[in-house]
Amino acid sequence: MAKAHATWKVLPHRPIQQLAENLWRVEGKLENMPLKRVMTLARRGDGGVVVHNAIALDDASMAQLDAWGPVTALIVPNGYHRLDARIFKDRYPQARVYCPRGATAKVAEVVPVDGAYEDFPADPAIELHTLDGVKEREGVMLVRSADGVTLVFNDAVFNMPHARGFAGWIFRHVTQSTGGPRVSRLFRLGVLKDKAAFRAHLERLADTPNLRRMIVSHQDMVEGDAAAAVRQAAGTL
Repeated sequence: MAKAHATWKVLPHRPIQQLAENLWRVEGKLENMPLKRVMTLARRGDGGVVVHNAIALDDASMAQLDAWGPVTALIVPNGYHRLDARIFKDRYPQARVYCPRGATAKVAEVVPVDGAYEDFPADPAIELHTLDGVKEREGVMLVRSADGVTLVFNDAVFNMPHARGFAGWIFRHVTQSTGGPRVSRLFRLGVLKDKAAFRAHLERLADTPNLRRMIVSHQDMVEGDAAAAVRQAAGTL
């Protein structure tokens, strides 16, 4: 696990992608790894911006974020996605930090935690839910927009294409992280405690009315038939 950044450090990233009136997405790179990472930005009904899986952006992109609304919540989605959590808290000291309850000790090593997902203030646009079967170590963010509902997963669901080279072989055959929406071997071995409960939760999420898209913290988003993507991931268990 990489050490959390103590100063603002911008790694290569794409421009902010606007998906809906209250939903943005940014895809970036990690150092010395072919794995991509994704930050999701959602705006609450009261105008506050929620940052899920923070990624330090260049000055122009951060100015765009600041113009969109005040950052009021930082979501650290598990105990390992902490790389830019501290520097975001330093930049936005008024923002409250939330993480899955089972990840609190790990996240608190780098940034003070204000609450678990269950403590997130009620909002008509954004909900945080802990996933069943993972000992409260992972969750999902649900965002309601004018065009439908978006499910934002972290490591619980991957959506990466197969890649070439040795790293691609590792991702495909060892970690089993690639090849479309799926639950990786690392997640199954390291986080999953009740496969039946977790699969049932994914299937319920796939039945979410007006489900429009699925965002994951590693790589590709699914738009359109997101329900099928979530069911496909459940089927890999």
